[in-house]
Amino acid sequence: MAKLRNLAACGCNRLQEASELDEQEARIDTRLLLQAALGDVSHAWLIAHGDDSVQDEVRERFEALLAERIAGRPIAHILGKREFFGREFQVSPATLIPRPDTELLVEAALERMPLNERLQVLDLGTGTGAIAITLGLERPQSEILALDFSEAALAIAEANVQQLQARNVSLQHSHWYQALLASTPAQQFDVIVSNPPYIESADAHLQRGDLRFEPLSALASGIDGLEDIRLIAAGAAAFLKPSGWLLLEHGYQQGPAVQAILEQHGLQQISTLHDLAGHPRVTLGQLSAS
Repeated sequence: MAKLRNLAACGCNRLQEASELDEQEARIDTRLLLQAALGDVSHAWLIAHGDDSVQDEVRERFEALLAERIAGRPIAHILGKREFFGREFQVSPATLIPRPDTELLVEAALERMPLNERLQVLDLGTGTGAIAITLGLERPQSEILALDFSEAALAIAEANVQQLQARNVSLQHSHWYQALLASTPAQQFDVIVSNPPYIESADAHLQRGDLRFEPLSALASGIDGLEDIRLIAAGAAAFLKPSGWLLLEHGYQQGPAVQAILEQHGLQQISTLHDLAGHPRVTLGQLSAS
């Protein structure tokens, strides 16, 4: 009988040949699929048992999972989960898959959320709830309101709130700020964060890779990809407290345009942060104190 390490190596070769993944990506995906086929064992367990013989039922489960990945289905959808900021989040085809680039947005927000202050935070377009829940767990004294227009996405976010016991995170159905407009007086926040749709609607990348399987409404935003960012920036002043911060994730070529949009709507201290690859990824601005 074949050994587990040999099954993994063979699967990795097949996946790399059939996809656009590089060797490291294919190796990681294959390992995750094999761990799932074995009953969600840990990476350490898999290493320690690499010379174990493969049981027929394990091989069958692995082959079925591998076939889905070779067909292009995202690994997060196959497994139903994705790690973000060291925590495991449920995902589904109704949500954007959390990505490492977005951790920069979270880190920038946390830097503007002192540990000992009780702050009000708004997450627009929460999807899985990864941003809101992470902020809530890292700053348990703060209150996080997470909004999304998709009921299906909110169901996943609620499941993540319960699973991770983020008791200071609340969810509400809303198209951007719409649900807040009825509040009297208007709710205001110390920090507003968003990873909105920012891909150009005609971008060919929407038909490639994992993006093919994610909701278009969470990805594309008009001809230049900036329609939703404009809407968010336009409403920020009404919902930010004096000296409050707006932080937005965006595409690597959109930094100057997003800076101009924030300046147009009266924000100050505007800057753009770069991700680990050196690409402009998050732009932020502060409302004046007066």
